Amino acid sequence: MVCDGAKALILENAGDAVALNLKTREVHAQTDEKTSEQGTDAPGRSINSVGARRSAMEQTDWHEQDEERFLTELSKRLNAAVMAGEAKSLVLVAPPRALGVLRQSYSSGLRAALKAEIDKDYVKMPVHEIEKKLAA
Repeated sequence: MVCDGAKALILENAGDAVALNLKTREVHAQTDEKTSEQGTDAPGRSINSVGARRSAMEQTDWHEQDEERFLTELSKRLNAAVMAGEAKSLVLVAPPRALGVLRQSYSSGLRAALKAEIDKDYVKMPVHEIEKKLAA
């Protein structure tokens, strides 16, 4: 699987380990809504229990939450594929931040099937370019 926080390509190697021949099995994409459509509340404020000081809360990052939700759903899809016997081994290519989110939801079966994690962002490349990068 080659993915980032908004798009994922699930590819199958029809070749071998040396001569890759990647074929697209599934494409997953997240809709990218404007921030104003995702949430409009202003950041909250907190009041200290002692004194009259107030502190502002950080603005919610709706896009980051959507990316995390998307990656968690992808991890569930991979878990289901491994459990159903659709995939015997996996190589995961994703940026470091996406890998961190995905790792949190790995099942033991998925961990066993995972042969490699590559911390690169190849999802916007054509499949033949991905093949060249992985073969190198």
